[in-house]
Amino acid sequence: MSGLMGVRQTSATPGFLGLAGHPLRWRLLSELARSDRQVRELTFLTGQPQNLVSYHLARLRDAGLVVTRRSSADRRDAYYSADLTRCGELLTAAGGALHPGLRLIQPAAGRPGTQVRVLFLCTGNSARSQIAEAILERLADGMITVDSAGSHPKPLHQNAIRIMREQGIDISARQTRHLSVFAGQRFDYVISLCDRLREICPEFPGQPEVIHWSIPDPGAAGSSDADTYPAFRAVAADLRTRIGFLLARISHSADSALS
Repeated sequence: MSGLMGVRQTSATPGFLGLAGHPLRWRLLSELARSDRQVRELTFLTGQPQNLVSYHLARLRDAGLVVTRRSSADRRDAYYSADLTRCGELLTAAGGALHPGLRLIQPAAGRPGTQVRVLFLCTGNSARSQIAEAILERLADGMITVDSAGSHPKPLHQNAIRIMREQGIDISARQTRHLSVFAGQRFDYVISLCDRLREICPEFPGQPEVIHWSIPDPGAAGSSDADTYPAFRAVAADLRTRIGFLLARISHSADSALS
């Protein structure tokens, strides 16, 4: 009797492995996992022709691994970002398809062993950057120093206050600040949340990791607080997801520095 008799036929290779396993697509995912990027930036970073980069981005987008949205600074441009939650789900499924013992468990956010400074920036410092600051402060539980500022500060948006209050965080007494307040200060991470601000973002001393999250202004989604409230909820949910992954990255960087 053949030694292969009774061997079970294996299932097909998980699609994620075929998609992400291509060297250029893996490089694109790796870049987008760090920061939202435009096609021309990805072309420069990978050293590949734009038509080739665009082709592989389309493959990743069709599979739901990356998403795209038009830039609010220039509607002719678009930003790509990695859907890390979806990538994690597919990685888990791929591991489990090979063996149940390989099912991935997403690590807890963790806490950095050393003090880290993070600065969130947007245009008005009235919504996106304030929400991000409040969420990271809550999740980091005092282990990270967080600030926010804007290029053209204006009063806090009432929906930003409302959204945070629903999460048990009161930001009503916070003041908006101009980014010049932090000129000359050192940060470990500088994160722009606004496409327009990214175009004019100043340099900060040292070598902070500069990250861009292309997040639309929720205040522009309607003419009244009632109209824009769903957009504020969506932005807060997006920021909470991104900040969860940011915390995992900060913790990993801190652990690597200590090892």
